[in-house]
Amino acid sequence: MVTPLSFESMHAALKASAEGTRLRVLALLAETELTVSDLTEILRQSQPRISRHLKLLSEAGLIERHREGAWAFFRMADRGESAQLGRLLVERLDPEDPTLARDRERLAAVREQRARQAQDYFRAHAAEWDRIRKLHTADSAVEDAIVMALSDKPFRALLDLGTGTGRMLELFGPNLERGLGIDLSPAMLSLARARLERAGLKNCSVRQGDIYNLPLARESFDVVIIHQVLHYLDDGARAVREAARVLAPNGRLLVVDFAPHDLEFLREEHAHRRLGFAPEAVSQWLQAAGLDVTMQRSIAPEPGSDGKIAVSLWLAHDPRVRVANRLGVVA
Repeated sequence: MVTPLSFESMHAALKASAEGTRLRVLALLAETELTVSDLTEILRQSQPRISRHLKLLSEAGLIERHREGAWAFFRMADRGESAQLGRLLVERLDPEDPTLARDRERLAAVREQRARQAQDYFRAHAAEWDRIRKLHTADSAVEDAIVMALSDKPFRALLDLGTGTGRMLELFGPNLERGLGIDLSPAMLSLARARLERAGLKNCSVRQGDIYNLPLARESFDVVIIHQVLHYLDDGARAVREAARVLAPNGRLLVVDFAPHDLEFLREEHAHRRLGFAPEAVSQWLQAAGLDVTMQRSIAPEPGSDGKIAVSLWLAHDPRVRVANRLGVVA
């Protein structure tokens, strides 16, 4: 459904996009998120000029900006009055136009460079990741359980906290309208971006953020996942409360983490703050955040494997809509 725009919003969006370079920028940002440096390389224009174009597009609500350390990333807006108009303009462009085709060729080179950098980082850390992976329940079994836990109804907007390599976004992305991953590590965000680009998931993005203080509005997502993150945190309860804040009414929060174990070297060598969680510990955090815990299960490592750590899942629902419906009141 197309939402009507106010005259002011329509005028601002059309005025901002009615310039050749800015229309090219829109077409590029509809493909992926890019930095000023990326756009400078692709469009062969100066950094100050590109920055001015981005400022005008951002003020008109056609693109979004988020900061990651010293870098700023831009992408096509997916919410707000002007977002639909921006996407409509890009969809009406001829993809075979020579100018746009040349921009896409240069974009492909930028993406290839990103992928190489991400792969270099992955290779440098692959040994330690593989060592940890062998210690717990197989990823395939855990992912099957995650999909099953969320299979009772479809969802459109997913937030993945501590997204890491972006695997949860890749897993659910094809069925989403919007997927967002938050992580504190720029290196992990680079890996996630490379993964999402390989998968062609234009509806998913990642950004740097603090899990205790998310740069997001209340009630923004249908599903929030906290996958293998809590054991790194000093205050897991606080992270759960913040996740519940951005959960929409009747939304679901899924927590996946280690069951209790005694592998002390993970604390010493890999910065694990907690050596797993008892079922009641996370359940209490979810309940204290105002959520109803509807499922808790643990998956043991496969017999005969090197695994020593079980993986636990907790699923909780925001009860507000269900309570309203029981009382016959429209929320």
